[in-house]
Amino acid sequence: MKKYRLIVICLALISTLKAQEVWTLEKCVEYALSNNIQVKQQLLQVKSQQSTVLQDQLNMLPTVNGFATHGYNWGKTVDRYTNSFATKRVQTDNFYLSSQLSLFDGFQKVNRIKQSKMDLQAANYDNDKFMDDISLNIATAYLQILFYKEVLKTAENQLAATDLQVARLHKMVDAGALAIGDLYNLQAQRATENVSVVDARNNLDLAYLTLTQMLDLPSVANFEIEKPDLEIGNQPAVVALPEQIYGFALENQPVIKGAEFRLKSSEYALDQVRGSALPTLSLQGSLGTGYSGAASQTVGGYDTITRVIGYVNSPTGVENVYTTVMSPTYKDNPFHQQIKDNVNKSLSFNLSVPIFNGWTTRAAISKAKINVENSKYALDLRKLELRKTIEQAYADAKAALNKYESSILGVDAARESFRYAEQKFTVGSLNSVDYNNSKINFEKAESNLLQSKFEFIFKSTVLDFYMGKPLSLKRK
Repeated sequence: MKKYRLIVICLALISTLKAQEVWTLEKCVEYALSNNIQVKQQLLQVKSQQSTVLQDQLNMLPTVNGFATHGYNWGKTVDRYTNSFATKRVQTDNFYLSSQLSLFDGFQKVNRIKQSKMDLQAANYDNDKFMDDISLNIATAYLQILFYKEVLKTAENQLAATDLQVARLHKMVDAGALAIGDLYNLQAQRATENVSVVDARNNLDLAYLTLTQMLDLPSVANFEIEKPDLEIGNQPAVVALPEQIYGFALENQPVIKGAEFRLKSSEYALDQVRGSALPTLSLQGSLGTGYSGAASQTVGGYDTITRVIGYVNSPTGVENVYTTVMSPTYKDNPFHQQIKDNVNKSLSFNLSVPIFNGWTTRAAISKAKINVENSKYALDLRKLELRKTIEQAYADAKAALNKYESSILGVDAARESFRYAEQKFTVGSLNSVDYNNSKINFEKAESNLLQSKFEFIFKSTVLDFYMGKPLSLKRK
């Protein structure tokens, strides 16, 4: 039994360690890109466009179609294979094979292939852009967790320090060495700090929930992220100027490349519509055969048949006049023989010249030109948005770094001020109100430092991302 218990305990420990696997930012991004349902849907759009390209390429090949009919006819009709009237029920079978090849269509099919290829490239870059957005959202949620962890840690430290002072003041009040008003003030401060701890813990829980939902994980339980070294060194991490970042992003960002390929796609669409105004030439051929139940052939000898051809008046009355005719013996033509004998072939060149179609072609060309202009404006807009985003991120990162550097000095000063106030409060030379004010100032300084630190980390990470660097929180 002891051995069994030991095995169960070991298995439970292994399961717990596995369940509490630490997630790095890189792992979160990789998992999201591999399992996110929206990403999978975006990949289906790319596959759909690949099928469109293949179909447009296959449209260059000749078309081949086969037809077959089997039917019966009753009543008087002209049989197509015997060219004679048939009055009995006639069975007919027709087999037909046709093919058509476009020799010249104003390069419409060629331009359609080029257009669909541009659309495929744009779809690929749309997929890359979507993945980039997912990655940045994951990084934002990841940093939110780290930020609220720091906030919670700071709040808990502040609360712990206040708890020590409350415990000390309790003893002094009980001993009659201090007025109870100071204790009440400090207890009120402790209640406020306790709310701050609860808020920080709630925000941390929500940040975890947000990240796990982005990853489509079933539960937040046993989910933990890695805490990388986020200390900012003396040298700033923003080493490139906005112009340099924008120049690189302009050549590599999916949103710009996608807009460029959409512009090319609209230009090929215009060429395609222009081709519809040109004459078209096609080659058409057909091969057909058939069977008719009315078709027959003479076989064997002849039968003598007596027929009435008129009448005459005689002394004895009206008498019929007869003649004899030789009637050949017929039999139906065999199916295989008719299929062989009734073969017909055709080959034709078809030329179509558009003359007037209600200005439909001109209207289509006009709309295609408008689409080209619209695609140009869309590309310019994407470039402008990219420049604004980079310049804003750079300005925010620079401002956050300046704020962080000044906040360091502010925290140092506030810490020394609070330490001095705490010493005075401990010896009873400072009242609780001034002590709380000094403590609040120290808390604000630490909060400003945390906010500027994480804002700078996020903005510098975004700028690195625009420079083509993989998302990472490891400081260089």
